[in-house]
Amino acid sequence: EHVPYDPEFALYITTKMANPHYLPEVCIKVTVINFTVTLLGLEDQLVAEVVASERPDLAKQRQELVVQIAADKKTQDDLEQLILKLLAEAGDDVLKDDSLITTLDQSKKTGAECQERMVVADKAMAEIDRVREKLLPVALRASILYFVIADLANVDPMYQYSLEFFILLFQGRLRDSTKDDDMDRRIQILI
Repeated sequence: EHVPYDPEFALYITTKMANPHYLPEVCIKVTVINFTVTLLGLEDQLVAEVVASERPDLAKQRQELVVQIAADKKTQDDLEQLILKLLAEAGDDVLKDDSLITTLDQSKKTGAECQERMVVADKAMAEIDRVREKLLPVALRASILYFVIADLANVDPMYQYSLEFFILLFQGRLRDSTKDDDMDRRIQILI
């Protein structure tokens, strides 16, 4: 028999198991989302916090570049789709279709502009990545510290701290620590 149900019905089940394994029959019927904090994921998140604290100009520029690169890639994909559509609709003689030739010419110019912006963006992203790489030891030390603190809950449940609380402490440490113009000394202060 069929059981009536509301199409808006959703059931959420959570587990404290770090890496749960389900039967294949279960996996094809559900969506499994893993919210586990990993060392690399936390390290990436914390290095972004360090860059935002130490070099807010670079953090803002990185966000803008990510948006710009995504927009340029979307523009290029849209142009490719439009050209393919026009070619499919052109018929036997492609050279007689004025709209196709005009679109190809415009897409060539737009594509060249997008490529130029992407080259400039890639250079800027490389510079930002060099700064991020330099600040990575701070994030690595902080992420290791988080996992040490998280394991304290195994000693006594009283020592349970959320990731959000840890990040607030980390941001406070970045804000309140001694400032130094020399990047290497600043990193040693933060470590």
